[in-house]
Amino acid sequence: MKLVVAVVRPDKLSAVLEALFHEEVRGLTIGRVQGHGGETERVETYRGTTVKMDLSEKVRLEIGVSDHFVAPTVNAILASARTGTVGDGKIFVLPVEKVYRIRTAEEDQDAVTPVERAVRA
Repeated sequence: MKLVVAVVRPDKLSAVLEALFHEEVRGLTIGRVQGHGGETERVETYRGTTVKMDLSEKVRLEIGVSDHFVAPTVNAILASARTGTVGDGKIFVLPVEKVYRIRTAEEDQDAVTPVERAVRA
């Protein structure tokens, strides 16, 4: 089991969600975040004062997946979030020690794999 954490541009969120849906990746958490990577710093005027903006608005997705879902999940995000310019984001794949589905008390792979996909597999 893995936790796929992706940080992408807010304007690419719809495309990423659609790509994940087509790969039958279900169950994710989304949050608005701010960050700084390789983007150039921008300067804005706020109430007559020049302010250096160091942080960029991004969207963070967290998706718990079974091992066989890692590649489709990562590939869907890569294909749909890429603009080819600095600031497209990052994808992190982290190991997960244990997962529980609260509703059913299922554990591990049963807790992260959608029922429809598990039945077909």
